[in-house]
Amino acid sequence: MNQKIYDVLIIGAGPAGLSAALYAGRSRLSALIIEKEKDGGQIVITAEIDNYPGSLPHESGPSLVARMVEQTKRFGAEKVFDTVVEAHLKDDIKRLVGKKGEYLGRTVIVATGAHPRPIGCPGEADLIGKGVSYCATCDGDFFQDLEIFVVGGGDTAVEEAVYLTKFGRKVTIIHRRDELRAVKSIQEKAFANPKIRFMWDSVVTALEGDGVLEAMTVKNVKTGEETVIRADEEDGTFGVFGFVGLIPESSLFTDLLTMRNGYLITDDNMHTNIPGVFAAGDIREKSLRQVITAAADGAIAAMEANTYIEGTCLVNEPAASAEKERVHS
Repeated sequence: MNQKIYDVLIIGAGPAGLSAALYAGRSRLSALIIEKEKDGGQIVITAEIDNYPGSLPHESGPSLVARMVEQTKRFGAEKVFDTVVEAHLKDDIKRLVGKKGEYLGRTVIVATGAHPRPIGCPGEADLIGKGVSYCATCDGDFFQDLEIFVVGGGDTAVEEAVYLTKFGRKVTIIHRRDELRAVKSIQEKAFANPKIRFMWDSVVTALEGDGVLEAMTVKNVKTGEETVIRADEEDGTFGVFGFVGLIPESSLFTDLLTMRNGYLITDDNMHTNIPGVFAAGDIREKSLRQVITAAADGAIAAMEANTYIEGTCLVNEPAASAEKERVHS
């Protein structure tokens, strides 16, 4: 049986991948989304989204993603849950090899996104899910009335710190600089929240605990002084949430696609260095990583894929016609 050749193979079902599927479907292209875990990417761990145009009041990441997924279905996009382990991209028909099967496409849109960067200290790995987390939406409720510490000073860190005040009796932001990097509107929310405290010029150097997180060592980067923070005796534990950046999911494309610091390099129209292969969303080297920019990337990538397919069809039509004439002569 001949294997189906899709017009577009989309790796990743975050906002970039879902937007690409929507625009591909509206262009009457056959599209297959290949997602390794769950729809939404980073957006599903975001508690509240109020900077995406048209989002509902108090919109959550999961609710926005759910509506995006329904849109892709309406326009015919297919989806499979699989992990791509090989990518063969240089031929006219691209081939992706997953753990469950192989997928063929005339074009590929890489929308694999990025995952949270670890805090990077001893004890962290052993205590993930036992006091250490990277998802406020997922785990905030576990720390009801406990102390919570948030590591980081960017938009995500500060937004999630504000969200975590719904659960913790006190939330402390630990930041290696003496001022936050988050945009001013987000900073203002944090400074105005009576539950939020700050530890400036500080980094976490160790996490300790027997089964659960019980102690944390924090170092002042200017003075070198170290402070050991221990769980309240009645609590027995506390929460540490890391929001110190992202690591791009690009290892599959090493030696295939041009990248810098792990991020794929494209032009303004999402073209990579291989014809017919595009990149969209957080996987790209770009100045702003937000839901709105990921969605825009996906839309552009899908339309460029459509243009590429139309161009290759036009190129191949004369050859096909000539072959027909030879057959009938």
